[in-house]
Amino acid sequence: MPPSVNEPEVAEGDAVGADPAPNPEESRWRLHEGDEIVPGRSAITRLGGGLRYEAYLAWDDHLRSLVVIKVLRPGLVEDRRTLDGLRSEIELLERLNHPVIVRSFGADLDCPRPHVVLEHLEGPRLSTLRREYGPLLPEQLVSLAIQLCGAIHYLAREGVIHLDVKPSNVIMGGPARLIDLSVARTVEQCTQIRSAVGTDAYMAPEQADPRGEVSIGPAADVWGVGVTLYEALIGERPFSKGDRDTKVASERFPQLIEEPRELPDKVRSSLADPIMACLARDPAARPSAGELADQLELVLDRLPKPVLSKLKPRVQR
Repeated sequence: MPPSVNEPEVAEGDAVGADPAPNPEESRWRLHEGDEIVPGRSAITRLGGGLRYEAYLAWDDHLRSLVVIKVLRPGLVEDRRTLDGLRSEIELLERLNHPVIVRSFGADLDCPRPHVVLEHLEGPRLSTLRREYGPLLPEQLVSLAIQLCGAIHYLAREGVIHLDVKPSNVIMGGPARLIDLSVARTVEQCTQIRSAVGTDAYMAPEQADPRGEVSIGPAADVWGVGVTLYEALIGERPFSKGDRDTKVASERFPQLIEEPRELPDKVRSSLADPIMACLARDPAARPSAGELADQLELVLDRLPKPVLSKLKPRVQR
């Protein structure tokens, strides 16, 4: 069964923005196939997890369907800030309804294992697909980009900022799906952010330094789309790798001072220009998600249709 989990890949780093568990590996439920997570919902296999949550593929008796259950780690079930964070995510999931955004099928914060039930999505993460098959073909990338723009446009109209758009939060299906709203905020909540929120390599400058003069808004998600598309297209990120252990903001977040590396000449300008526009340091200079989608629709019309047979897995050496 293709892996899918509505929680960031540990290898890529957790999104920051909430208090972590003391030690994720020591704070685990260690559930096995058939173990009851809560009455009526049984674990099948552990999919992964981050600092605050574990995610399990599970069977839901009421739905008679496979689901993903995102459950707080044992050491955090009574942590008020973590519970409030999950409650905020649940409220957003209940409010949002878009074909490209993962759906929720209920939640329970008052049981021994506080959790949210999410739809099980068939398909690999974009990060996994790129790692195993290499960069996407332009015609595949543009189609994906338009779908992501639709989701980001919708979130902006709903007054919500995802804050963690990245390849490991995109499930490649038909359509692609944007997952993990664990650090998402409303526009009003974003005005209260005082420390970095998101995943370092994909944070817009205003996310990395929220105490600056520029406020966090929908343009931050456009930046995340830009970095995601850049990486999916050529297999590299547009900025050098930062040092997560330093307290110097510009060393941890190169995007605060560096200009993004230009895309190779082989990438046609009609595709390169919109992607690079997403990486403007000034949020006001970035296109909106709707404007970006309009530009890419024109690009898509001129591209050949995707040929899946051109994708060949990388040989592991």
